[in-house]
Formats: sequence, C-alpha cells, structure tokens
Amino acid sequence: MSDPLPREIRCVLVPVGNLRLLLPNATIAEVVTQSPPEPVSHAPDWLLGRIAWRGWRVPLVSFTQLAGTEEGDTELSVRVAVLKALGGNPKLPFIAVLTRGFPRLTTLNAELIIPTHDGTALPPGVRAHVLVRDDVAMIPDLEWIESELLSLLDDSDLAVPTESEQPVALSQPYDTED
Repeated sequence: MSDPLPREIRCVLVPVGNLRLLLPNATIAEVVTQSPPEPVSHAPDWLLGRIAWRGWRVPLVSFTQLAGTEEGDTELSVRVAVLKALGGNPKLPFIAVLTRGFPRLTTLNAELIIPTHDGTALPPGVRAHVLVRDDVAMIPDLEWIESELLSLLDDSDLAVPTESEQPVALSQPYDTED
C-alpha cells in the first residue's frame, strides 16, 4: 500500500518581478548574492550567462525575461536562487534564477492554492498561474527550462567540474525556519 500524499507542503515564494515563483522548499539549494555571470554565446535574453557556485558553473535565468513579466521594484536587492534541477542530468544539476528581494518560506495545502489561469496560452517556462493567500504566483515548468538549457548549452558549458573544483555536497535544502 502506498503512503498517502502529505496534507501540507513546505514551499518557497521566490520574488521575480511583480510576481512570485512557487516552488517546493526542497527545490531551493541556496540563495546567494548575485555575482557577474560569465556570458554564454548565442544565448537568448533570458539566459544571462553562468555563475560560479560551489564549484559548479550554473546557468543563470531571468524568469521575468523568459515569461515576459514586469521587472517589478528595481530598488530591491538582487539575489540568485540556486535550484536543484529535476532531470537527473549530471552535467546540469542546478539552475539559478535571478530574484529581487528574499524568498519567503510558507506551508501550503490544496485549499490555499487557487488556479487563476484564464485559458490563454501560458508563457514559456510557466506551468500554472495561481493565487497563494494574497500573492499572485507562477508555478514554473522546471522540466521545460532544463530541457531548453540543455539544448542551448554545449558540452563545454555543461562540463562537470574538475577535481580541483569539486562541488560542495548539500546536506539540507534551503530553510529559513530555525
């Protein structure tokens, strides 16, 4: 017999532009200050380049440019949310997303997430539009984003770090509650 689905899920609302990305807490590896990205040749506007993070060269995505949403309050601090990639490709274990402000931890259940999609085509990289309490949020299509990144980046852009740059293992997901 299988275990029942959890009644509540710990999630993170990541501010991107005027909206939030709604992600499971376990998806967030770390939130860091932005460092200048290394450019990627022939990249679309939404792929800002690669950043160095814990021995990895992680692609940095601007979700506002990808999904065509407004940039929001430019006075807020720019940070980078490093997300665990879902596809299991050892050459792309992480994806970084540009964020303004700081992600907020929340616990949700099915009653607190209200779909707001009006039936029109969703922008690239967006799986759903939802209302979470008083926040308008998007659930990103991380599988699509990862697939696009794999098709855009060549093997040298995705190379696993050398032994001198061995990545740091993560023991716990990002968490703000202690």
